[in-house]
Amino acid sequence: MNKTNLISLHGGHSGQYCNHARDLLEDIIQRYIELGFTTVGITEHIPPLNDIFLYPDEKALHLTTADLYQQFEAYFNHLTALKKKYKQKINIFVGMETETYTGYADHIKELILTFQPDYIVGSVHHVNDICFDYSKEDYEKIVSMCGSHDAMYEKYFDLQYDMIKTLKPFVVGHFDLIRIYDKDYKKRILMPAVDKKIKRNLKLIKSLNLVLDFNLRPLAKGKKEPYITESILKTAKKMGIRLVPGDDSHGVNEAGLHVDMAIHRLKKMGFDTKWPDPVLVT
Repeated sequence: MNKTNLISLHGGHSGQYCNHARDLLEDIIQRYIELGFTTVGITEHIPPLNDIFLYPDEKALHLTTADLYQQFEAYFNHLTALKKKYKQKINIFVGMETETYTGYADHIKELILTFQPDYIVGSVHHVNDICFDYSKEDYEKIVSMCGSHDAMYEKYFDLQYDMIKTLKPFVVGHFDLIRIYDKDYKKRILMPAVDKKIKRNLKLIKSLNLVLDFNLRPLAKGKKEPYITESILKTAKKMGIRLVPGDDSHGVNEAGLHVDMAIHRLKKMGFDTKWPDPVLVT
């Protein structure tokens, strides 16, 4: 593998600025350099709109929205300094990972104006304003609220469509994250109503010239395939959509994990691996 090709555009969550991650941000940057990465995008989670949208680990630590805003501000200033410090060794892009829930659009646009990130990763972690990827219990609660897994998938992809259209994120994060606790996801993804919404979202991504996150975090957790699943990957290839690896790392030991394999797979499928520099799409 040509090390100059190593890249992650959805990665670098650190224990300093993310309560469900580990290790120091600078140690993670140094790990990318050690592995031979020439480009990395660090995309910490945005602070929530209000205390309703705190993650369970944040609630357990009795943190507030104000605390997390200060934490995010510290992250942004720290990473900006590290970008300058290591500019001769690695090209660092200072980003942020968004949320999608009631009131998200104005909140995120205000954060973009305030912090002026190099780019954003657009993610959906909530359905019915409940975070679905933190625990299987909450996931099943949302299934019950929606009436079925299929209905939850449809709602997720509708929320994602709105997010893409509204924010135009350069990277669309873990496109099919909604399958996280569903053992039958491969069949469900192909259900006509779900498949229709998936293809609609992919067409929008293509029309806006955005990038799909080839998200490798499931592999770090022992799962068999990344986000996106094989059937969606093949559709994206047919549509000419760009994919870029994202390790979605949450510590030094995960930084760059499986990126070699991901690049090999993308090349084998015929994807373009001349990686684009991320930009803030307006």
